Amino acid sequence: MRFRVDHTDTASKARCGVLLTDHGNIRTPVFMPVGTLGAVKTVHPRELERDLDASIMLSNTYHLYLRPGISVIQGAGGLHRFNGWNRPLLTDSGGFQVHSLSDIRKITEEGVHFSSHLDGSRHLFTPESVMDIQRGIGADIMMAFDECTPWPCDLEYAGKSMHLTHRWLDRCIERFRTTEPLYGHEQALFPIVQGSTYPDLRKRSAEFAASKDLRGNAIGGLSVGEPEEEMYAMAELCCDILPKDRPRYLMGVGTPWNLLENIAIGVDMFDCVMPTRNGRNGMLFTRQGVLQIKNRKWADDHGPLDPDGTSWVDQAYSRAFVRHLFASNELLGQQIASLHNLGFYLALMKEAGEEIAAGTFAHWKSSLSPKLKIRL
Repeated sequence: MRFRVDHTDTASKARCGVLLTDHGNIRTPVFMPVGTLGAVKTVHPRELERDLDASIMLSNTYHLYLRPGISVIQGAGGLHRFNGWNRPLLTDSGGFQVHSLSDIRKITEEGVHFSSHLDGSRHLFTPESVMDIQRGIGADIMMAFDECTPWPCDLEYAGKSMHLTHRWLDRCIERFRTTEPLYGHEQALFPIVQGSTYPDLRKRSAEFAASKDLRGNAIGGLSVGEPEEEMYAMAELCCDILPKDRPRYLMGVGTPWNLLENIAIGVDMFDCVMPTRNGRNGMLFTRQGVLQIKNRKWADDHGPLDPDGTSWVDQAYSRAFVRHLFASNELLGQQIASLHNLGFYLALMKEAGEEIAAGTFAHWKSSLSPKLKIRL
């Protein structure tokens, strides 16, 4: 796996480039659709590849471990063979589930004891087992096991959690280096920077991650409820420390304007359930603002779903028809909205890269971002 920076913006810290993997090249900045269980909800893998041209998909270690189980995935020859996705895959480590399932887990030095949200059965995730699980899944990019702290979080807890994440990272690296990929393609390991919203902790964690000299680096523990300005400040601090010749991945972010602001401070990779989850609830992102398709005002609007949209659904269907689908609880409405939102996110990333290459990114972002937030 190699990363190449092709252009940098003169008026910001934005850059565009390409991440080369055995399953294909990933142009950055990039948004990764989230396929938690190996599939993006309501979206066929062929639509992701052929209609939207998504270059990478994210799946979830915790959920795939519980269902269908790693033995099933290994029996198929890895997740690529199991779900028919032939492009790069990234798996998160389960660290966010450690955060979100706080009422059914216990964190120790060894790892995390947790109860399955499916049947209550007891399980243990350790840095070593999480590496083994991700080997079994066969992701091109594997994430280190970490603890994602909540927000707000007091300084003492944030510090202890960060040091635990660092010790777990060392164990992840040892297991990663003493095991081999199972399916004939290279896998890379990314560490995760933690430290909540405390600059000193973030600085120390970014320096620790950078010192490991891995193929890329991730910034975790943000977009968990903190104000946007704090997220930007912490992400920028990390980007200023993490190596310039490695991709920087901001986990779980976010709105279209969040993505643009973070690209401007040096982030290359993003993922978030927002485009599909919000789409399934009738929220569409457009260049004119956020459109609530369930609103009565669209009932007689027979114009295209999004006149500026890049997905085929934007011209094929009217706002009136898609509103009718939602009002009638027809699943096709959720499919159309999800395709639209993913198409919007992916096109936004492509356009951002083009603006960076042209040297016009900062002006383009400042003129576009306010429009994205308008409520339609």
